Amino acid sequence: MEDLLPSVAVYLLILTRVTAFIVTVPLFSYRAVPTTHRILFAALLSWMMVYTIEAPAIEIDGVYFMYVMKEAATGLFIGLIAYIVISAIQIAGGFIDFQMGFAIANVIDPQTGAQSPLLGQFFNMLAMLLMLTLNAHHMLLDGIFYSYRFIPIDMLWPAFGEERLIEFVVKTFVAVFAIAFQMSVPIVATLFLVDLALGITARTVPQLNIFVVGFPIKIGVSFLVLATMATVMVTMMRKLFEVMISAMRDLMIILGGG
Repeated sequence: MEDLLPSVAVYLLILTRVTAFIVTVPLFSYRAVPTTHRILFAALLSWMMVYTIEAPAIEIDGVYFMYVMKEAATGLFIGLIAYIVISAIQIAGGFIDFQMGFAIANVIDPQTGAQSPLLGQFFNMLAMLLMLTLNAHHMLLDGIFYSYRFIPIDMLWPAFGEERLIEFVVKTFVAVFAIAFQMSVPIVATLFLVDLALGITARTVPQLNIFVVGFPIKIGVSFLVLATMATVMVTMMRKLFEVMISAMRDLMIILGGG
């Protein structure tokens, strides 16, 4: 029994990090995945990692609870940085919806439980299907597995309060908005020209009700541009997955003191 306790202690620490990661990471944290399945998946994945990670013997004592808090914070940080990067898709959808006039029709996203723009929800579903197609969810699982190389299980104080961690998070936010702008700028720029043309038309033909005419025109033009730029959107989503994996790796390096 005494020989079993160190293994149980290590398993519980791994389970803490994996569970915290699954709670925040894209795809696995969505409400469409039942909670029972997520718990079982985390328990099974942690059990497999116990036999593949070289972990020292850890006793359950007063310091052990500090390890638990460290593991929970590490899993949350890694999953949250991935979620922040992938949220660029919904931000891009919000930019496009605002120009199209769909911003007043926000709906509840069944995956996250929050209000989401219409095109943002469509882009998000497309991105999740693309993620499954490209096996990017395997890269997410690789990320939590290889996190123990950068942040060992017996490391008590990762670099949570360092200045470069805050700088990295700020740069990630900037990169997310830049990618969202790149995804939405073809449609937003086209709609700006449409608004300009409608404004000129309203001045030259005052009898014409521009609000009634312009709304369907903007929607039609938006869908035409969206269909034309579909390949570019998919390419940007693939690039976004690469940025997400790189952000996770860089965060692990910073937290590990590298």
